Formats: sequence, C-alpha cells, structure tokens
Amino acid sequence: MAEHGRTGPDAADFPARRAPKARDLRELDRDVARCRACPRLVAWREEAGRVKRKAFLDWDYWAKPVPGLGPPDAGLAIVGLAPAAHGGNRTGRMFTGDRSGDVLFAALHAVGLASQPTSVTRDDGLELYGVRIAAPVHCAPPANKPTPEERSTCRPWLARELELLRPTLRAVVVLGAFGWQALLPVLAEAGWQVGRPRPGFGHGAHVELAGPAGEPALHLLGCYHVSQHNVFTGRLTPAMLREVLAHGAELAGIDHTGP
Repeated sequence: MAEHGRTGPDAADFPARRAPKARDLRELDRDVARCRACPRLVAWREEAGRVKRKAFLDWDYWAKPVPGLGPPDAGLAIVGLAPAAHGGNRTGRMFTGDRSGDVLFAALHAVGLASQPTSVTRDDGLELYGVRIAAPVHCAPPANKPTPEERSTCRPWLARELELLRPTLRAVVVLGAFGWQALLPVLAEAGWQVGRPRPGFGHGAHVELAGPAGEPALHLLGCYHVSQHNVFTGRLTPAMLREVLAHGAELAGIDHTGP
C-alpha cells in the first residue's frame, strides 16, 4: 500500500507502480515528469525554480523530474548522476544548460553522435544518433548528492528504460562511480550476469556482461563524470571523453558519422 494511503504521483511507490506499465519510452518519460515520490527532492527542485540564479531570472524553470533523452532504438546508453539544479532542472532536458553538458555534447558531436555541439534549450534542434542519455536519479538533489533511499525509489524508472531499450542496447558508458554503483543492480535484476564481486568503477574500465540465454552481451564502459571539478582539474579531458564515447559507439555497432 502506498505511504499514508497515497496512490498518485506523490506516493512513495509511484515509480515502482508506474514504470513497469510504460508501453514505450514516450509514455515512460511522461510518467517520470509527473513523479513526486521523494519529498526532499521535490522541495529542492521547486525551490531552485523559485530562487533562481541571477543569470536565469527570466527563465520559467522546468522544476520537475527530467526524463531521459535520445531515440528509442539506441544501441548506446550514457548513464550519469542526476540533473543540475540550474541546468537540467531549469531547461527540462538532461545535461542541457550547464557546463557539464557543454563538455558532453561537444564530445558527442565531435564523434558523430549528436547533431550539434551545444545544448541550450529543449527546442534548440539537438538530435542524438543511436544514443540515449539516462540517469539513476531524475530530480536535482541538494549538493548533487541524492540519498541511497532516493536512488532506490527512482530505480524503477531506469530499470524500465533499459528494458525498453533492450532489443537494441549493446553498450553503456557510465559517467562516474555513483552511476556505476546504481546501474549494476539494475542490470543484474534484468538478467545480465554481473557476477560477484561486482566489477569496480574506473575510467576506461570495460566489462562485458553476458546476457540471458540467446541475448547478446552488454558492454559496460567507465568514464569519469563530466563535472566541472573533473574537467577543470584535468582529471577528465575532452580527448579522454571522446575516446570512451567512440569506443562505446563501436562496441554498440553504431556508425557514428551522423544520421
């Protein structure tokens, strides 16, 4: 039974109830954007939309959960962390409107996986080629740190997203240790053979996970997150990011030269 008798989008079990019912990614994305299951995240994302940064005072913030981005037949998935309070939470699109996104989309464009090198608004014409961007947490969290409970509550959305992508999905690039740790249980529950001990995260890590009988293997690639800290300190360079993305595209069988 839902917490305190609640059954709508503000119920704690809303993701677990709704995600499995999504017939396609369009329906899943619509349900994600309705979710209010985590009170702390709801309060934070909406507060960020009211108390805006000076540079964005004229913006009408999205201030809702941010759905995934990319085609329904993607061969490659990119799994990050969560939207930024004044990036995706403002624009309503993953990695759009912040410096992390500037780095990611420039790299995707450079290796032929995006139609343009920048992502500024939801209607700026950006297209991804063979790539779907997903996240283990769909709401902007305080200090960019969702709690384990919030991650668990949000997990059904990611599980269903991967299930819907399953017919074409062949590789996943994971940005950062948080996304890696969040993704492995989802893959294991879906039938991919993750094994014990579970593979550790590292930049350049490459793990091939056997699928259920008769299904292709899934290639899992680690990459440092495109955070400002990692980029400014040189821990992750544009060349390093391009290399991992190109490798992922090749493993997924994507002709990454555009549409």
